[in-house]
Amino acid sequence: MLWHHNWNKLILKMSLPTRTVWIVGTMAVLLTAPAFCESPAFLKNIPDEIQPIDAPFPMPQLSRPVFPDRTFNIQDHGAKNDGKTNNSAAISDAIDACANAGGGTVLVPEGKWLTGAIHLKSNINLHLADGAVLYFSDNPDDYLPVVFTRWAGFECYNYSPLIYARDCTNIAITGPGTIEGNGVKWWTWEKVQQPNAYKLYENQVLKGIPPDERIYGTPEDGFRPQLIAPINCINVFLEGFTISEAGPFWTIQLIYCENIIARNLKILTTGGPNTDGLNLDSSKNALVEYCYFNTGDDCICMKSGLNEDGWRVGKPTENIVIRYNYTEQGHGGVVFGSDMSGDIHNVYAHDNVFNQTLIGIRLKSTRGRGGVVENLWFKNIAMRDIETQAIRIQTDYKAWFSSNGGKAPLFRNLYFESISCKGAKREAVTITGLPDAPIENVELRDISISAAKGFYANEVKNIKLDQVNIRPSEGPAMTWGTCEDIEIDPAF
Repeated sequence: MLWHHNWNKLILKMSLPTRTVWIVGTMAVLLTAPAFCESPAFLKNIPDEIQPIDAPFPMPQLSRPVFPDRTFNIQDHGAKNDGKTNNSAAISDAIDACANAGGGTVLVPEGKWLTGAIHLKSNINLHLADGAVLYFSDNPDDYLPVVFTRWAGFECYNYSPLIYARDCTNIAITGPGTIEGNGVKWWTWEKVQQPNAYKLYENQVLKGIPPDERIYGTPEDGFRPQLIAPINCINVFLEGFTISEAGPFWTIQLIYCENIIARNLKILTTGGPNTDGLNLDSSKNALVEYCYFNTGDDCICMKSGLNEDGWRVGKPTENIVIRYNYTEQGHGGVVFGSDMSGDIHNVYAHDNVFNQTLIGIRLKSTRGRGGVVENLWFKNIAMRDIETQAIRIQTDYKAWFSSNGGKAPLFRNLYFESISCKGAKREAVTITGLPDAPIENVELRDISISAAKGFYANEVKNIKLDQVNIRPSEGPAMTWGTCEDIEIDPAF
């Protein structure tokens, strides 16, 4: 089938074997996505004030938390920056003193400070001064006793995250100082993570063992802890610091949190396995802006629990705005799933730049997850030198703890506008659903992508393409599998 230049609109209804479309002519596309540059202008001129949030869904305006004007210097509580002293007790004493006084700032001054687990309390701002480095111990004993957390989608008790808080209100970590996760020694644990996770899932989650009895706190059966992972906290503020060295596992995981701001962060975690940048996990009302990510896994990721444990908890990730961020490397610039069993609703990612990531925009899940991912908007996004696809949406992803006959996830109401990509090394766009749960209601408008191969869709229902310019270096511009209700406006 050929399109000719005098066709203005093509509307197809089909549920047929795969068919291809070869494009003849040039589409006129006007894009407002930010032009790619090595250092985007928005990272050079970060406003001090948090600008109003304008989202296509109801969302509260978020602002900085205010802390009492008190400062507690960790040196005054016995901390030493000699590179040998473990300062966990001194930092804990400073936090306790600050909390007992009614809150304020716990100051980490210039110098390199060795520490184990840090547990924040309500109304505490952990401030890393210019030249301050928190350097975390790689001794597992420094992260005991175990604490309640969600590890890769499952609730359990595990080694404490390096920086942790539970059931707190008004907490902050602010810069301009640096955090070094020192995760190298932990990364060898990856070999035992999968059998331990199967033990947790099959012997405990599926048998209804409560989280209080799921205890993992030895090198033989424990899980690598997260670097920063508050759980069930309200008003969480992260600003201005750098993570210059990856920790044991995910870098920032915000679990069951509400009213979150993460801005002007530099996350440099390319060294180890599963070193995601920032994961919003069953959390709501979040703003992520003016951050730089160079990670060993997903850069910015939305999650909501895994399979039966995700359904039991039943907390979606929702009301998220992601703007003015720059990502390099990593498995995806902005990613959804694969653990999304508690649902993901209402996410708006706009005015971001993704460079050299494995995939640009990535939505992934698998049979067995159940859950719904819906109402996502992507606008004004520029990509370059993407290793595989610029946009990849799939519910047939082969992830762990998937099944052949389990609940199918549902992806629907996905909107892409003013997206550009200069150079995807595989397909420009791939969208693949499941026969009994096709991906529904997808709109792509003002899209310009150069790639090795073109656009592919299978098991998709109700998809609209308006001014979509796909420029493959080989093969057809578009290939359609089993799809229904397709509307294309090529705008020749």
